[in-house]
Amino acid sequence: MKPALLTLTALLPLSPAAVSRAWDYEGHRIVHHLALAALPTEFPAFVRTPANAERIAFLSGEADRWRNVPDLPVKHSGGSWTDHFCDLEYIPEAGLDLETVSSFRYEFVVQFAAGRAANARNFQPIDPARNADRTQEWPGFAPWAITEHFGRLRSGFSYLRVYEELGTPEEVENARANVVYMMGVLGHFVGDCAQPLHTTKHYNGWAGENPRGYTTWNGIHSWIDGGLAAKAGIRLEPLLPRVPPAIVISLAPREDRRDPMFVAVFDYLRRQHTMVEPLYVMEKEGKLGQAAGARVHDEARAFVEQRMLDGGRMLSAIWLTAWRGAVPDTYLRAALVRRQAGAAKTAP
Repeated sequence: MKPALLTLTALLPLSPAAVSRAWDYEGHRIVHHLALAALPTEFPAFVRTPANAERIAFLSGEADRWRNVPDLPVKHSGGSWTDHFCDLEYIPEAGLDLETVSSFRYEFVVQFAAGRAANARNFQPIDPARNADRTQEWPGFAPWAITEHFGRLRSGFSYLRVYEELGTPEEVENARANVVYMMGVLGHFVGDCAQPLHTTKHYNGWAGENPRGYTTWNGIHSWIDGGLAAKAGIRLEPLLPRVPPAIVISLAPREDRRDPMFVAVFDYLRRQHTMVEPLYVMEKEGKLGQAAGARVHDEARAFVEQRMLDGGRMLSAIWLTAWRGAVPDTYLRAALVRRQAGAAKTAP
């Protein structure tokens, strides 16, 4: 229940602490380039041209740029705050089961609202003065946002295939541009969730009961996102040889009828969530290097590098699954066939 800001500190959901971005812009670019490097050679080559690869990397920061506006309806919408994180602890605290969370965003909204009301003792009161955008009520919707963007990307590949068969050169170029855009924007949210503090209510200092005495420092999120990587000199090139080939996520129907991509994405968040406490342990042991003159311990550097690699691996899998799972848009194909037939009839 927090905003994860790119460049500004603003309204906060459940804590008065300020939060910075999820990875800085360079961190997001690294995740996107790692994902591009993982794609098989048969993946559409146009995405890897220098211009399109750079555009995909540039778009890795797009969803954060949406937040730098004063419009409260935009800040309220998923693209502004809540699609960038999911504080997983709040879901069972609202009486919901992590194993059966609905794949449907608005079905989950209804369930969570009812569960929050029934378990109000588990939640801090909302401060209206800090809730102008009406987002403090929610745990965050990152897995739903990623799944929805996956569907849009798969649609993009579906109609691209039809335009490549029956469209004009201009239509093909426009469809390819759409695919590039959707790949870049989708990747931002996947990269966000590679950062464990985007999966927890302890997103910027330990919240609530703290028997192990973890830091409540409200700069830890910002430090992990950018400060540590910059101080440790984390760069793309040394990570590229460690990128595993992209895999396809199974879209086979599930017995519980939940969307298989949503389940895969939700499981990805849950894996990153297991890294929250190890991160706080490293801070407690002085390994993060945030103090002036302190060095970033090798364990902390490796931790951040692995999170970026995890993000790149998941993003490449989602991109590849969208492409492999795309079937030609039959409605569009029928329309283009009719167009061709009409043009043939009127030809001299």
